[in-house]
Amino acid sequence: MNVRISRQHWDGLLAELDKARQQRHLLTYRALLERLQLPSPAMLTLTAALEHLAAMDAKADQPLRSSLVISQGASRLPRTGFFECVERLGRFAGPPDGVAAASWHASEVVRVFEYTYEHEEA
Repeated sequence: MNVRISRQHWDGLLAELDKARQQRHLLTYRALLERLQLPSPAMLTLTAALEHLAAMDAKADQPLRSSLVISQGASRLPRTGFFECVERLGRFAGPPDGVAAASWHASEVVRVFEYTYEHEEA
């Protein structure tokens, strides 16, 4: 299934992630869905957009802004699909639910907080 995101929603996603980065906090998938008001299938669209952004950041050799989006569950980590995506990008290798994943995610979040991004077009 090919999923597309509108320019307005893409710009909104980048703005929300930039605000979270500047304020040094994380966003849940649910909060991001509510703020962006994505059309159905909203979660699929958000996931595709976050994976596209991760690929763009990896290609530019930048910290992955999509790491700022986490589950609201007890783990406070991104969903399994995030770790599968970053593994495909060559950024992480290992089980998506272990100590190594949590440690890698924590260090990536710090890298995102400390990095200054140029505003790019998709």
